[in-house]
This record gives sequence, structure tokens and C-alpha cells, in this order.
Amino acid sequence: VQLQASGGGLVQAGGSLRLSCAASGRTFSSYVMGWSRQAPGKEREFVAAIDWSSSLTYYGDSVKGRFTISRDSAKNTVYLRMNSLKPEDTAVYYCAARTGYVVRRPDEYDNWGQGTLVTVSS
Repeated sequence: VQLQASGGGLVQAGGSLRLSCAASGRTFSSYVMGWSRQAPGKEREFVAAIDWSSSLTYYGDSVKGRFTISRDSAKNTVYLRMNSLKPEDTAVYYCAARTGYVVRRPDEYDNWGQGTLVTVSS
């Protein structure tokens, strides 16, 4: 599966953004989808993941209650709605896919998109 992330940009603290990740391929609905982020000088951090049926979602502790992951299988797209953004949310956000079960470790995802930059100003 090939992934194309979009929707990043510059937003003030407290604002919102919605990231999208469009997937190619007919088997999108069978993939676990996830979002991770990487800030300059830091390791890649797990943000959120969703299973193939949208019945199971996981979130990183730093975004829990503020971010929501969802997917639309008819559009082969996964979304990340980000509310109450903070300057520490500034990072390049990547979507990723894997088969099997939902995991939180970024290095367990097999397919990655190119990333979209989110900058939150104070």
C-alpha cells in the first residue's frame, strides 16, 4: 500500500487541524493504520492507531483526549483530527500501515507515507 499524507500547516496554540492520509490499493480496509510524529532532534513518537474495522483505537499519552483517529474505507483514507494543539505538538506527522493487530511501536509498521509538517505557534 502507498500512503500520501496531507493537511499539515501552521496553527496557533489552541487551534485545530485535520490530517489526511490517502492510501492506494484495494486492500486498504484490511490494514491497521497509524500516525506517528517526529520533532527535530527527537525519536519518532507514536500518536494514534486504528484497526481495520474502526472498533479499536490507541493513542499516545501526550495526545489522548485531544486527537482523534478515524478512517473512511470508501475513500481509502485515514484521518487525524487534532484539537487543542500545543507548541510541543510541532513535528512532522507520518501515517503508516501494517497488517495484523494494532500496535503502538512505530518500528512495527511496514509502510510509511512521506510526512506532513505541523507547526504550532505559541
